[in-house]
Amino acid sequence: MAKQENKQNKGLVIVIAAIAATGGLLFGFDTGVISGAIPYLQDFFELNDSQLENLTALGLIGAVFGALISGPITDYIGRRKVILGAAFIFATGALWTGLAPNVAQLMISRFYLGLAIGASSFAVPLYISEISPTKIRGTLVSMFQLLITVGILAAYLSNTVFADNDNLECWRPMLYVGVIPALILFIGMIFLPETPRWLMSKGREDDCRKVLGKIEHPDSVENSISEMKSDIAVDATQSGWRELFKPWLRNALIIAIGIMFVQQFVGINTVIYYGPKIFLAAGFQGAEDAISAVVIVGVVNVLFTILALFIIDRLGRRKLYFIGLIGISIALICMGLGFMIPGVSKWFLVISMLVYIAFFAISLGPLGWLIITEVFPTRVRGIGASIGSLSNWGFNTLVVWTFYKMASAIGNAKEVVVPEGQDLSEVCPSCIGSVFWIFAAVAVIGLVWGYFYIPETKGISLEKIEAHWRAGKKPRDL
Repeated sequence: MAKQENKQNKGLVIVIAAIAATGGLLFGFDTGVISGAIPYLQDFFELNDSQLENLTALGLIGAVFGALISGPITDYIGRRKVILGAAFIFATGALWTGLAPNVAQLMISRFYLGLAIGASSFAVPLYISEISPTKIRGTLVSMFQLLITVGILAAYLSNTVFADNDNLECWRPMLYVGVIPALILFIGMIFLPETPRWLMSKGREDDCRKVLGKIEHPDSVENSISEMKSDIAVDATQSGWRELFKPWLRNALIIAIGIMFVQQFVGINTVIYYGPKIFLAAGFQGAEDAISAVVIVGVVNVLFTILALFIIDRLGRRKLYFIGLIGISIALICMGLGFMIPGVSKWFLVISMLVYIAFFAISLGPLGWLIITEVFPTRVRGIGASIGSLSNWGFNTLVVWTFYKMASAIGNAKEVVVPEGQDLSEVCPSCIGSVFWIFAAVAVIGLVWGYFYIPETKGISLEKIEAHWRAGKKPRDL
């Protein structure tokens, strides 16, 4: 009977995590849909590559602000309400972007929509982490990354439906579709409970006990309550933001910021946002063909993220981190070669990109969002995860905003002349290849940094991770 009840509890937790993880659809869909809309937006509004970077970056800047302000708000009103608010903003933002009559309106609406992405990108993993049993926490939090990849693929497929080289305004229906994932998240979250750790932190022990009774084994409820009380009693003597910067939490802060730096500076979102543009530079003919080719990238991303769900709590965080970065480094070098060597088949670049996506999907993709929810104590977990999410969006913005600028600087160093009316990517593919080699160098640096700072949190409770930091021990000794 107890075994059957435990299975029922585990099944309910998985359902709750799956519904909450649809927040990843917002993140993924926006990332994927804008990549397909970009070739048409660029021609419709007559934007150059620099202006295109600015437009793309504005959504990311909005995400930075969303992540920044939602940390303390989430600790104050709860994880669930912030996720509901993010879903509402995303739905209205998707309509606004699709209706935008000019570039100014499009930029403002992109910033507004970005607020929702930034808030959900940290509130959703935090929610799942706090409502998950220790043994399957990694798998459940990684569902957020899976739904990001599903959102990207859904956007790619939607883009292929609406892509039309004879209709430059086909980007509008592409953007309207974003209302759908927002409604899925909003409706789903209405029926979900708040996390037990947040309820306990607000003194709502009876409510906390009710939620734990549904998601934990009955024999574990009182032990979980006791651990939370002890944790909160210690945290009550601390001071929020100030505590986060004290020496005993220094490593946690370095880990949260550092893993997001590595995740973004290996260039993942240049591939996701500018995929069709990159394929056009590699020799694909027309936006429709390039968008169709990007669908393959989306499929591989989803499949290998599913694989990550099965191995992240078996192999552990450190092993996946190193396996992933080694593969990413090699793939980025090959992607650079695909642009640098004249006459190389465009399919060599496609295959290299698929390998790159596969290794990212099983490692840095889910690990970044998982680890920032594990390394901070309850009282500052919202703020700490917010800083991790903020770092992600800050680094994401910087990389996306400078991709063509870096290629242009390399082109200037090579004295490449760009004729009027043409983009650098049409004239100097080797300049883009050089940028991928820069990303490969970051991946190698990430391997060295990870040896010292990536902890193994597999199977370790959030309370024990906190005790490890308080004892002044090193990340790699966890």
